[in-house]
Amino acid sequence: MERAFRLAVGQAPAELSSTGDRLDWLRDSLPGVADHGTDLLLLPELFATGYNIADQIAHRAEPANGKIAQAIAKMAVDHGVAIHYGFPEADGDTVFNAAQCFGPDGRRLGGHRKLLIPPGFERAHFTQGQGCTLFTYRNVRIATLICYDAEFPETVRHVAALGAQLVLVPTALGAEWDWVSQRMIPTRAYENGVFLAYANSAGTENGMTFLGQSFIAAPGGTELARAGSQPEIIRGTLEIGKVAAAQARLPYLEDRNLLASDIRQGGQARNPSGASRGS
Repeated sequence: MERAFRLAVGQAPAELSSTGDRLDWLRDSLPGVADHGTDLLLLPELFATGYNIADQIAHRAEPANGKIAQAIAKMAVDHGVAIHYGFPEADGDTVFNAAQCFGPDGRRLGGHRKLLIPPGFERAHFTQGQGCTLFTYRNVRIATLICYDAEFPETVRHVAALGAQLVLVPTALGAEWDWVSQRMIPTRAYENGVFLAYANSAGTENGMTFLGQSFIAAPGGTELARAGSQPEIIRGTLEIGKVAAAQARLPYLEDRNLLASDIRQGGQARNPSGASRGS
């Protein structure tokens, strides 16, 4: 019998003002996470430094193997839990809105640089990432998309077509965008027959109020867990065999190939403009 995958989503307090405070919150939370036999803990977008910190982003950015990464990797080892978190990644003079995951052996399992930079302050601070990759952990094929990435159906469909069974989405969604969390992103799980976990912050950071409403969605159109508006950790037990069953029942990934090529490929993308909407 296939082993279930135990996932936790940490809806972290937004008001934690320093990287040290954020690492302390994580360190204090991990014993309870580990006690539930958790395989992986998903944390929000830019968890390591804070999201709404404007010019501080460049100062707090670090390489993928920097001091924050080393601290989180050690916590993963100490508690036997994989930790997936968002951070500003410095690559030379370039800064990406990134996320990465360290396994319980302290090794980096995979990472992702945000593909689509939304309207607002992010465009002044981050460079657009390129491409999607999967990593396998405890026999589960996992993809990462960061917030705005997952609001495009093409991106989730792309990683599902690559074979992802679980899509992890760290986010920094503002309180005014409840439709995104409650309707749009759960639909991505259903229309691709995958598990999808969405990790937001809760509370207010430098005048920006986050929605909360983190969740874990199952392939068949149900939710395993959903948070409220306050900091908390939610959990779900993922029966990965349900991915193949959902994709067989509704073979969207296969049948889309029956569409004419011009419809499959879609139109020419263009950059949106407008007010800042949180990530």
